[in-house]
Amino acid sequence: MMDELTLVQRIVVWILPVIFAITVHEVAHGWVAKLLGDNTAASQGRLTVNPLKHIDILGTLIIPGLLLLTFTGFVFGWAKPVPVDPRNFKKPLQGMAWVALAGPVSNLLMAAAWALIARLGVMLEIEFISMPFIYSGVAGISINLVLALINMLPIPPLDGSRILSGMLPHYWAWQYNRLERFGFVILLILLATDVLKYVLAYPLYYAQQLFFSLAGI
Repeated sequence: MMDELTLVQRIVVWILPVIFAITVHEVAHGWVAKLLGDNTAASQGRLTVNPLKHIDILGTLIIPGLLLLTFTGFVFGWAKPVPVDPRNFKKPLQGMAWVALAGPVSNLLMAAAWALIARLGVMLEIEFISMPFIYSGVAGISINLVLALINMLPIPPLDGSRILSGMLPHYWAWQYNRLERFGFVILLILLATDVLKYVLAYPLYYAQQLFFSLAGI
């Protein structure tokens, strides 16, 4: 349904869902870290939904912007990582796994919230009021599901790799996390070759159907 929008309308519709999806994801990491005994993010003022505290020029603005400009139908991004010191956890690997899991879970919760916003738009039945709610809701559902699925990939330093590390013996977790220096390159290659799109296509489709049904779309 986004195809009927102009470029300016797309940017207006997507900007808030993208920024909040990325920033709340990072806040969730810091919040769970604090619950587990690490106050690093809190002490640096990162436990806030103020996007200015989290914006990464490349990941929050340039990459999502280029994806919107090229009409790929696939938008994602990232914020500045919230600092976490696993040495403050009783069990560092397991603690990091819980911190990592918080990000995708926050995106699923936000997808549900955007679905309710879209449902409100459907219920209003006054086009000039309802359509912004519906379009923003669809964008919010889509970006949050994409972020949740991408971050669950077991590619260091994505959240899925931290969760997997928490399940591995210390030696193998250490060896596995050495791949982190190649993680961004691997992700870019998967994106450039459309492999990422094919990997995520089916889970994203079925997840969208579930949340769109909640939205009444």
